[in-house]
Amino acid sequence: MPSRRRASIAAAAAVAPLALAYRFAVVYRTRAGVPRRRPPRFTPADFGLAYEEMAIPSRWGDLPGWFVPARGGAPGPAVVLVHGWESARDRALPNIQFLHAAGFHCLVFDVRGHGANPAEALPVSAGEFGADAGAALDAALRRPEVTHAALFGHSMGGDGAILAAAADRRTAALVATSAPSDPQQLTRLTFRLAGLRFPDAVAHPLAWLTTRVYLRPRGHRVEDVSARVAIAQYEGPLLLAHGSADRVVPISHLSRLTTAATSARRRGGSAPVEVLVVPNGTHSWLYEDERYRRTVARFLAEALGGPYAPDDAADRAAAVDARRLPEGEAWFAAVTDAPGRLRTIGELSGAIRPVRPWAEPAAVEAAEPAGR
Repeated sequence: MPSRRRASIAAAAAVAPLALAYRFAVVYRTRAGVPRRRPPRFTPADFGLAYEEMAIPSRWGDLPGWFVPARGGAPGPAVVLVHGWESARDRALPNIQFLHAAGFHCLVFDVRGHGANPAEALPVSAGEFGADAGAALDAALRRPEVTHAALFGHSMGGDGAILAAAADRRTAALVATSAPSDPQQLTRLTFRLAGLRFPDAVAHPLAWLTTRVYLRPRGHRVEDVSARVAIAQYEGPLLLAHGSADRVVPISHLSRLTTAATSARRRGGSAPVEVLVVPNGTHSWLYEDERYRRTVARFLAEALGGPYAPDDAADRAAAVDARRLPEGEAWFAAVTDAPGRLRTIGELSGAIRPVRPWAEPAAVEAAEPAGR
């Protein structure tokens, strides 16, 4: 065989896995980058709460939201809530229940591509959650009732809250629950949730490539949308909460975020970092735990200086019977619905080990939706 031909064959053999990996990454971006939208089905009125419809101005268009005033609209602190992936603003209503009882004005909105917003043409990432959370913080601070404001996010909304807090020093306090630590780890999580069983030797480089292909259309860099990087830049009061039994975002992500935050503050930051692990808590519905409601309300009352004394705020929050909304939707639907093409590409590359298709991830998603 002529040497030139042998070299061509060797080059083709070397390039083929890279081409297949890139093809997988593009399919993943197409499949996972566009969240399934679900308009809100409930309003604060369903919980006996007065509210005002709001349009949150942003550079990318107005975002629909609700403002729920506390204490008859008297001036005081507010909490801006950021929902998770494939969720909507109504999923924050149980949190609003106990925060309202603790005296905080609340503003909640639909992140772009979610809820009542139109679908997005480009992939949605933590970068969009963060930018939209920043726009909502600005809108809250412009209201006459609001003296200062905290950010409070769950899951991908937790990442968005962290990014927004790091970017805006007006953030008076930050609460992040069940938050992924960084985009590459999040990509690996979605592989698992979709039942794609890659061996580690494949999963690490494939997640590295897939994450960058995913972020490219909007021009994001990985470090710019990483909660672990951003949390080291936020200097204000911080509460990180996670369920010990979270099967969607494992508790190891809490450890990464905590380490990043505390290491940065040892270099000169002085605001407190609090960590709450909810025993047997899953990814969603942590607000059903009385200790969680007490901890969040007390932390915010201390960080925001009221409006009630911390112990009083904690008691008021604990007394609220906060319960999950009726479920029934499938979450991470863009990944878990009709995943055949992703699986086919993976099998062609020999990267995916045989496994009973989708059994475990479907059970996980049925038990605890990812975006609450």
